[in-house]
Amino acid sequence: MNQQPICTLRELAAAVADGVKLVVPADACGVAMAATHELVRRGVRGLHLVCVPTSGLQADILIGAGAVATLETSAVTLGEFGPAHRFIDAVRNHRIRVLDSTCPAVHAALQAGQKGLPFIPLRGLIGSDLVARRDDWKVIDNPFQPGDPIVALPAINPDIALFHAPFADRSGNVYIGRKRELLTMAHASKQTFVTVEAITDRNLFDDPTMAAGVVPAIYVSRIALATNGAWPIGLPGHYGSDDAAISRYVQLAKTEDGFRSWVNEWLGEAAVPA
Repeated sequence: MNQQPICTLRELAAAVADGVKLVVPADACGVAMAATHELVRRGVRGLHLVCVPTSGLQADILIGAGAVATLETSAVTLGEFGPAHRFIDAVRNHRIRVLDSTCPAVHAALQAGQKGLPFIPLRGLIGSDLVARRDDWKVIDNPFQPGDPIVALPAINPDIALFHAPFADRSGNVYIGRKRELLTMAHASKQTFVTVEAITDRNLFDDPTMAAGVVPAIYVSRIALATNGAWPIGLPGHYGSDDAAISRYVQLAKTEDGFRSWVNEWLGEAAVPA
């Protein structure tokens, strides 16, 4: 456990080194958009981005900004707002390596990492073209039933888990509520970085009604205060998404020039890192 987990937002982002395997949650689970802003601002590069099990605006921005080398996910979409244009453009122009997956496969491989297993078997993949395209997935015989093939997935062991949560205490405990995939991410990762809406002086484990929804400080490396830190994506149960802001992003991100214009405005700077 980090003895002094509370830090500034810029300090948190600075600790995400180039080339790390970074795991992030889906939009409904608390996306650390304020931290994403700082990562883009400083020009992080070479990330292996793992989405649990999908991503949207966060992944599209990081890809468009040139921060992602490898993307492991079951989908990147902005849903009702439209396609993820920077993701699509990067795939078409071979600017990123994509490890295509399924939602159950992402969750299962992350659970293997959580449990310290080298791999985990999963049904439902035999017959899919994903098996042929994923050299790291192996079809093996069920050792307990010969002639029963099953796919073995290597564990996902991220360097850093990054997400946004409602609040934390000064000891480093983080409240996530019922978003249990965030706990799995923290367990599977070497470090966990969290931005929060508020920091409380009371110990979250002292309240039995909240304790079950807390990530213990032993799994949390850094915490930064970031009010409205999921904006323009919402934080379920606390505030909704800024639909107008997301729609504007989608329209501008259709072109490289439009995306650059949006990012420069977002950062409040004359130019983003090349």
